[in-house]
Amino acid sequence: MAGCSIARADFLLSMQKGGSAANLWYRFPGSGGLLGLIVLAVSVFFREKETHLHTNQPKPFVIPIFLPHAGCPHQCVFCNQRAITGAHRPFSTEDARAEVERYLAFPRKSTGQTIISFYGGNFLGIARSRIQDLLFLAADYVGQGRADGIRFSTRPDTIDAQSLSLLDSHPVKTVELGVQSMDARVLELSKRGHTTRDTVAAARLLREQSYEVGLQMMVGLPGDEGLQSLETAQRIVDLAPDFVRIYPTVVLEKSPLADLWRAGQYQALTLERAVDLCNDVSGIFYDAGIPVVRMGLAASESLDADGAVLAGPYHPAFGHLVMSARFLDKARALLRQKGISQGQVVFRVHPGSVSAMRGQQNANMQILESLLGIRPRVREDVCLERDQVALG
Repeated sequence: MAGCSIARADFLLSMQKGGSAANLWYRFPGSGGLLGLIVLAVSVFFREKETHLHTNQPKPFVIPIFLPHAGCPHQCVFCNQRAITGAHRPFSTEDARAEVERYLAFPRKSTGQTIISFYGGNFLGIARSRIQDLLFLAADYVGQGRADGIRFSTRPDTIDAQSLSLLDSHPVKTVELGVQSMDARVLELSKRGHTTRDTVAAARLLREQSYEVGLQMMVGLPGDEGLQSLETAQRIVDLAPDFVRIYPTVVLEKSPLADLWRAGQYQALTLERAVDLCNDVSGIFYDAGIPVVRMGLAASESLDADGAVLAGPYHPAFGHLVMSARFLDKARALLRQKGISQGQVVFRVHPGSVSAMRGQQNANMQILESLLGIRPRVREDVCLERDQVALG
């Protein structure tokens, strides 16, 4: 490892395997959040796969406590939190305690910090007394040495000096904002109820108070033709978050978007288009040195149930598809740069990027074989950064 550079940032690679039928478009190019509130996996496996800023830092062990639609003053057009989280009743403080205990009992490989996280609702929009109850609960675990900190997701328009004062005596490390878009028309059509100015002000205030800041955005919302997503990504870069999450919009049953879709007033992104767009969007963040810690909704029994997702690019390995597309672009660029159009080629990548280089079900290898006349080889190289591809 002497002399090898250390990767600065990594993208989350969802290693879960998707169905082969959903990947046929990727094998043969040319053929035919996401829900404003963060959704994380409900398994320890996923928790330990979440990307951290530096590859030499242990990944955090995140304990997700879902508060479906709690504190939300608006019904966003894309949202059905029950479908996302699988919760069908209010979540009490004792429920939260039981969930924390359940996760703490799991065997784990991660040596990173243990973070209790409140997701699935608008945390600073719920009743003040309940906020305090949940924060005291989480802080108690920190005080016992069984957890290291707290994080939560909330709407940008709930961030102000008064709401942040509720956090003063608690070990809150990270605040995530459901930005979704930085385009005023997209926000209006999505019935978000907040403005881009709210997002800018919230991010700046959180920065001033030294919180770690995560920003969540969506692609394919009503009124978003692709350019709006790219512009949103660039404006998010200007806010200098510590990390971002990207969710392609899917049409959930019993959401307002389902009605628009049925009426022909909304057209969902295809899987191919969503992967291409998220590849471009994530590239903007990566070039700016901002980690993308999640792309696509995490798979769950509720989302996988028949009829839960009506349309849109829901795929259990969406993040892996995007990263595979990114590596294919890099490989093609290298071949063009070197003037190689045929013959045996060896691509070198970091050991953690071999799967992305090969593509879902070796899709990248098939595509490159069609260009070169022979299937290329992939060799591990620990001296490369995780986003790098080299020849030889």
